[in-house]
Amino acid sequence: MQEKMQLLKDLQELDQELNAIRQSRRELVSEQEVLDGDLQRVQTMVDELTAETGELGAQRKELAQALNQEKDNVERAEGRLPGIKTQKEYVAVLKEIDTAKKLNKDLEEQIQAKDDEIAALGGEREEKEGELAAVEEKAESRKGEIAEALAGFEKSLDEKDSQRKVLLEQLPARIRKRYQMLLDRRGGVAVVEARRGTCLGCNMQLPPQLFNSLFQTPEIQTCPHCNRLLFVDQP
Repeated sequence: MQEKMQLLKDLQELDQELNAIRQSRRELVSEQEVLDGDLQRVQTMVDELTAETGELGAQRKELAQALNQEKDNVERAEGRLPGIKTQKEYVAVLKEIDTAKKLNKDLEEQIQAKDDEIAALGGEREEKEGELAAVEEKAESRKGEIAEALAGFEKSLDEKDSQRKVLLEQLPARIRKRYQMLLDRRGGVAVVEARRGTCLGCNMQLPPQLFNSLFQTPEIQTCPHCNRLLFVDQP
């Protein structure tokens, strides 16, 4: 039975190593996801600024076309003035010219406002593109390290899973089943030491007769409080 207990202790140690590797792997995967999220976040900002700049550019183009059209209208109206013969028509054309010039001024102001917005967005986009380049550089370097570490974890997991299978095959089915049940229910700790009359799994006092029997009986004993499998370091 001591041999089986040693197998259980070895199995417990191996499972704790496996859990530690899996936890480290989860942390690296999570870090990788954060890096990808940061990249996507900044890239989205750059894309949105690019799209907004393009939209403003299209609006500016429409305003510029309208301004050119109104300037042509002013030129044509001014060209008609010398040929006008009546005062009424002359006043009407002057009013038309004045209205067109006011519209031109408004269009010029709108165009200038669009230019200011485009310039501001351009500066913001340039800043975000610099941030994106920095994030990409950091992510590329770190993701390479993460990929290498993950590959090492996968290799270790494969090796230790194979070792675990060998250990499990050496245990009776009843003990193997009980061990796995405790492992699942007790936070990955199924086998614990009993020391000075206490179960180190739940820190509860063991009945004296049970604790003493751990030094004498070949049978595997369990804690009456947490049901974990108990062992003692023989003097």
